[in-house]
Amino acid sequence: MQTRDDIFNTLRDAMVELFELDPERVSLESNLYQDLEIDSIDAVDLIDHIKRQTGKKIAAEEFKSVRTVSDVVEAVYRLVHPAA
Repeated sequence: MQTRDDIFNTLRDAMVELFELDPERVSLESNLYQDLEIDSIDAVDLIDHIKRQTGKKIAAEEFKSVRTVSDVVEAVYRLVHPAA
């Protein structure tokens, strides 16, 4: 997962698999909680999945501020590219 596009594609695939979402529903603008109906337990599952993919964990405090898929992509990008 090097580029934001790579991160988005990996996240979308994970959300489709983990939460049984239609891929068309997952866009950068999708709100995790309103559009995709992800709850706090789902968010923990997503954080765990990101950790398995990257070997790094997003802090729960940082994840609280994300609202859209784009926010998650940016958080993961910062995680894998700390200097960015």
